[in-house]
Amino acid sequence: MIKSRSLIRVTAIIVSWLLAYAAPVSSQTPTNQEEVVRVYTELVQTDVMVFDKRGEFVNGLTRENFELKIDGKPRPIEFFERITAGSVNEEVQLAAARGTLNPNKPLATAATPLDRGRTIFFYVDDIHMDQSGASLTRKLINNYIEKEMNQNDEAAVTSASGQVGFLGQLTDNRTVLRAALERIKPKSFSRSDLQRPPMTEYQAFMISRFDRDTTDYFVEAVLREIPMMTPDSAQELVRSRAQSILMQAGNFARITLAGLEGLVKSSARLPGRKIVFFVSNGFLLDNRNTDSLERVQRIISSAARSGVVIYSMDARGLVASLVDASSDVAFDPSGRLDRAGRGELFATQDAMNALARDTAGRPIFNTNALEPGLKKALVESSTYYLLAWKPEPGSQSSNRFRKIEVNLIGKPDLSVRVRKGFFDVDPDPVANQKKKKTTPEQPKTTHTELRDAVVDIHPARGIPIALSVAYVNTAEKGELLSSSVQIPGEFVTYGADSDKSKAIVDLAGVIYDSNGKVISRLTERVSVMANAPPAATSDANHNLNFNFPTYVTPGLYQVRVGARDLVSGKVGTAHGWIDIPNASSGELVLSSVLLGERENKGAETASIKGDESGPIVNLNVTRRFNRDSYLRMLVFVYNAMQNATTKTDAAIQVQVVRDGQPVVTTAQRRIDPGGTTDPKRLPYAAEVPLSGLPPGRYLINVTVFDRLAKKSATQQARFEVL
Repeated sequence: MIKSRSLIRVTAIIVSWLLAYAAPVSSQTPTNQEEVVRVYTELVQTDVMVFDKRGEFVNGLTRENFELKIDGKPRPIEFFERITAGSVNEEVQLAAARGTLNPNKPLATAATPLDRGRTIFFYVDDIHMDQSGASLTRKLINNYIEKEMNQNDEAAVTSASGQVGFLGQLTDNRTVLRAALERIKPKSFSRSDLQRPPMTEYQAFMISRFDRDTTDYFVEAVLREIPMMTPDSAQELVRSRAQSILMQAGNFARITLAGLEGLVKSSARLPGRKIVFFVSNGFLLDNRNTDSLERVQRIISSAARSGVVIYSMDARGLVASLVDASSDVAFDPSGRLDRAGRGELFATQDAMNALARDTAGRPIFNTNALEPGLKKALVESSTYYLLAWKPEPGSQSSNRFRKIEVNLIGKPDLSVRVRKGFFDVDPDPVANQKKKKTTPEQPKTTHTELRDAVVDIHPARGIPIALSVAYVNTAEKGELLSSSVQIPGEFVTYGADSDKSKAIVDLAGVIYDSNGKVISRLTERVSVMANAPPAATSDANHNLNFNFPTYVTPGLYQVRVGARDLVSGKVGTAHGWIDIPNASSGELVLSSVLLGERENKGAETASIKGDESGPIVNLNVTRRFNRDSYLRMLVFVYNAMQNATTKTDAAIQVQVVRDGQPVVTTAQRRIDPGGTTDPKRLPYAAEVPLSGLPPGRYLINVTVFDRLAKKSATQQARFEVL
């Protein structure tokens, strides 16, 4: 443990860093990848999964085991490789298959994490969902968050109705995912009318398909109500009623599919394979009255281009009938409606089934236990074979839907799962509508380009900027949120304003609350001189460092920052979530875990200990540390109980975790308040020699036990060892 003298010195250094890291940007001014499958000039590629009779992925296959056909014609396989989804090598392998990997240009290691993890979306069709389905869905997603989410995974919970709102973003923060999940509630949109006898959406669907039993039942009901009406007029009235119901239902289906299409298309900018769990109570695919079938086909094509695999999950579970005691159904002693309605369950699963099977996923239907299906989907989609071929000359200029067929040669006992096809060029979603005259789009200015990148839901990767968000509680003003940014010096281009010794970088940032409301904005233009000694805004490697301190109230916040190099025009953005507790509540809470680094003086095994007289250490924005260094941490403990003699009895335990497994764990140690003048804000500092840890991504978990109050609190931070 660091002695009080050294502890106070380190504390003062870090608090001052929070308030002004290097040179803080001037006061805030209020102001109103790659794809898995894509058509390229040289190669087209698709992902293929092969399973044995037990449903397990088959390893060890070679290019010669596969036969590829495009539109029924055999095509030579130009590229073949086995890929692990979520691995650091996946993006490199995909670029190699496309021929876009430049062998003369090394990858920017500063932008690529060592273990990237999986990318998983939960798209909840709350428009077509009842209370029971919503409850089952919340249980399913919560099980993933608490049990199946790996350390390096990123996930998002979003919905068709948009009720999740700003929280429906990719994140590795479980607090954000839990908050998003709490917003999932069924939307009571009616897909019927008030006429009697009641007509369901499926009955309207059957009437539009000229089903005699259903049509006759409702025609007879009209004739009983209006005896003077002719049968032909009654039939026309029934068909008109059915058409009205189907148009209403088709609008809701369009909203659901449009949201899914937007999610799939936007994910194209994310690296590697993406998994989408589409959870719904099902809906009808009415291609006569709506464009639903065309939308499904566009989603399938977009999924191929974006590297998305869809797993459809029916939230109704195991059901014998879609009619229960609470359903308002027509009385039919003749049994005609019951006979005509036997295909309703399968009809409402058609769209979900097509979306899953045609994107190389799988439908998970007719089970009340969706968790095993989700777990199996995560396992089976984690590995795949990548096949690439040369397209036919001139095919890239058409909008034809290309059918993909992959077979195994001489292995009939194995099953192949592959995407069913893709459009050479995505069809115009409004091709059948008259184009409206629009004014020419104005070219974007430097300011609007950076602003648009910052507010975009996915980070831009042109410049690999690092963002670290942290908070401490101050006695004077409460919660201080510190947003620290680092721009790698090698990504700054010199030659601005015809001055080869100067570079200019524009900075922008926004702080949002959990509802997407802007709490604070900031903009700044920074000039950097080449070959100059490290200035207030740079370090020894000429990396640019900035800190934006903001006082906020307790709550959940997202910080977005962006940088644009004026000469190259490259833009990079970064997002970070932070949950700030209420330290003024009197409950035991912790500050963020603040991480720094110092050089190693000798090899040691990994253990956590104090340092009585180490050098001054600046905090590390990137949280990327060399193996021959020490990781230093600092955390503040708020509101530890005091006894009658105004003494506290708080103990701390630190654990370093990789891939869900602890690699370093300390015994509990009492926090010595030392010379602190504020017992309600106890600082604790320690360090970890990193020489015994292999390269990779880690979590440092800090748990404090208040032995007087018999309470505990936990905080964690992520870091990487290089």
